[in-house]
Amino acid sequence: MSAPFFIKKKENPKLAKKGNTAVDGDSGGKSKLRAKKAISRHNEEISSDSETESPVVSRKRQSKEETDYDETPQEKKLRLAKLYLEQLKEEEDDKAEDDSFETDLIAGRLQEEVVRLMPPDASEIRVLRGHKLPITCLVISSDDKYIYSAAKDCSIIKWDVESGKKLHTIPGGRKGTEDRHVGHTTHILCMAISSDGKYLATGDVNKLIMIWEAETCKHLYKFTGHKGPVSGLSFRRGTHDLYSASHDRSVKVWNVDENAYVETLFGHQDAITGLDSLSRELCVTAGGRDRSVRVWKIAEESQLVFHGHEGSIDCIQLINEEHMITGADDGSVSLWSVNKKRPLSTVKKAHGCHGDAGLEQPHWVASVAALQNSDTVASGAFGCPPYQLFITTHTGFVNSLKFSSSGQFLVAGVGQEHRLGRWWRLKEAKNAIYIIPLKRKLPNPEEARIPE
Repeated sequence: MSAPFFIKKKENPKLAKKGNTAVDGDSGGKSKLRAKKAISRHNEEISSDSETESPVVSRKRQSKEETDYDETPQEKKLRLAKLYLEQLKEEEDDKAEDDSFETDLIAGRLQEEVVRLMPPDASEIRVLRGHKLPITCLVISSDDKYIYSAAKDCSIIKWDVESGKKLHTIPGGRKGTEDRHVGHTTHILCMAISSDGKYLATGDVNKLIMIWEAETCKHLYKFTGHKGPVSGLSFRRGTHDLYSASHDRSVKVWNVDENAYVETLFGHQDAITGLDSLSRELCVTAGGRDRSVRVWKIAEESQLVFHGHEGSIDCIQLINEEHMITGADDGSVSLWSVNKKRPLSTVKKAHGCHGDAGLEQPHWVASVAALQNSDTVASGAFGCPPYQLFITTHTGFVNSLKFSSSGQFLVAGVGQEHRLGRWWRLKEAKNAIYIIPLKRKLPNPEEARIPE
């Protein structure tokens, strides 16, 4: 028989003691003992200081004395269940009132302090050109002084943000020269920089991870172990722990300080297409055609699985430790919470469609970016502008997007081809980096006023 429902409240110690006395004390008479045992049972299962329940109990007891009627176990469970549901309803009503008050307060504060972004003039967008083939990935140093970019030409370039000049170039090598060339000899798909700006990591189609000294672009280490192209890299913030993801469906953990491999995690059913992490000892990944987003708890060696997109999930970015944004080739952009298995919000066909009438297909979302700990996000697709902030058109595939730490500018890496393949080639596009300033304007006082 299943256990009955119980109402959890503080027990009255005096009545509890009285109930124990009824069981352990001298037996005065059979009827008296039965009555005291009945009272003891009620004291154990329902709190004796419940005001809403006391009149019901008294009527039951009176009925028992007059009609000598015993309550069946089924009736007893039904009565307790009704009381339990009434208590839950009261608690939920109180909670709803509190949440409503907090929501109104927060909404009013946000409306008061809202800051809007203005689309920049075309003359304000700076273009940096140096790669011969499509740019696939880029990162910005935490002090916003430098941009590091990589491309399908296997080269890496360090740029000065203020002047727009090249500071260092690591040329790519030809296929077959891996033994003697210092650097990559095939397409670079991903890169990451440590939060202190000490290390730069890059991953390529040839299953290799290269570690560089970010200041001088000097080669330090080469990590091997993945059995497929390395498609995602991220340093845990505040440390030199490196997370890597690959088309071999695995996530690996490395210690760059010790030049050491730590462990491998498995779970995805298809090639992993993107990875990101922040300060906690966890990372998030996009699983491509398995249509799953996963949160990996490294210390616990466990994972959480999320579903929501209808197509291949090609990019992912954490907004904060609790929320993330993803983009897919079904044209959708989704916002997630690590506490829910389904997206909090999804924008379908975020960048519109292309193709002949009746055969339209959504533009693939190739990149997403989030300004850390804010409500500002951006996404990019082929032939389309970064979305959500404003409309600014760049011909080509927006293969990588990154916000500066200060939120003063957005950097877009654009190429003639998608970073993961060669399904299309837009000859009119430029393989270039676009630095887009983020201009803010405060709302009018009338707009910022909190409605009474």
